[in-house]
Amino acid sequence: MNDLMPPPSASLEEALPDVLMRLVTELHDVAYLIERIEPQLLEIGGPEAGMSAETIKIIQGIDLAVQKTRGLAEFIDTITASIPQEWMVDVSTALSLVKLADMQKALGKGLRHGHSQPLSKVAGDFDFF
Repeated sequence: MNDLMPPPSASLEEALPDVLMRLVTELHDVAYLIERIEPQLLEIGGPEAGMSAETIKIIQGIDLAVQKTRGLAEFIDTITASIPQEWMVDVSTALSLVKLADMQKALGKGLRHGHSQPLSKVAGDFDFF
C-alpha cells in the first residue's frame, strides 16, 4: 500500500461535485496529452508519411480521441453544475483502483483542480517505469 491512500477500511467521503470536477480536469489533461502525439507522429514519419492513407486514419483517430475526451469532460462539467454540494460519495475504493500515483493524488481529497500530468514537460522528456 502506498503512503498516499489510507487503509482500505478508511472511508473517504467527499462532495460528489468536487470529485467530478477533479475528473473533468483529468480528462482535459488526457485530451492534451493525446493531442501532443499527432505532431510527433508526423515528425517521426517524415513528409511522405503524412500522405499515406494509414497515417491519415491514425491522425483522424487521434483527433476523434481528443474530441471524445473533451466531450466527456464538458458533459461531466455541465451535469456537475446541477448536483447539490451536499451529495457525498465514498471514493476510497475507486481511488485504490487507480494505478498511477500522480493521478491517484490528483483525484484524491483536497486537490479539486490538480493536474496529474506535468503539463510543462518539454518534448524529449520521459519517465522510466
